[in-house]
Amino acid sequence: MEIDGYIIAEDRRLVELALGGDNTAFEYLFNRYREAIYRLFVQRLGGANDADDLLQETFIKVYINLHRYSPVYTFGQWVYTIARNTFIDYVRKRQDDLPIDERFSSPPSNTPTPEENVINRQQRTQIEQYLERLAPRYRRLVEMRFFDEYSYEEIAEKLALPLGTVKTQIHRAREQMCRMIAEGEK
Repeated sequence: MEIDGYIIAEDRRLVELALGGDNTAFEYLFNRYREAIYRLFVQRLGGANDADDLLQETFIKVYINLHRYSPVYTFGQWVYTIARNTFIDYVRKRQDDLPIDERFSSPPSNTPTPEENVINRQQRTQIEQYLERLAPRYRRLVEMRFFDEYSYEEIAEKLALPLGTVKTQIHRAREQMCRMIAEGEK
């Protein structure tokens, strides 16, 4: 593909090309979102420390999981979700590395950026229609895990269920939602 083709190509087309082994297509995707994701990390960290590492880790995850991208969402939504989860993992790891008396002395900002607010509203609207079709027990588990961001352990504790049951039921709920999304595309 000519360079002009990469520049004007939609994200979905670049994803298709990247999945087909076109590394230049992935490079263009990276360049489209690099600055915004970097600014997100700098804002959340209160400075540039570790922002480059988090940016690199985010796009490694994007590259490795590119086959999981679903065109139901914009590519930007998907990348921001991975970036947010990468940041959450980073904060949790840092908290785990601190002595217990320092863990809660100066928590990082958890205030969503304007971009995250828009993306979260769009995702929630799209997903809510599928959630309504799930069995109530599955709906509750999905909401706790993905909207309230509880860990599997926290969900098991709050619902007084075995951890394995929580993991299995969330997996089944996700499979059902994926099937509904795939059927909705046809």
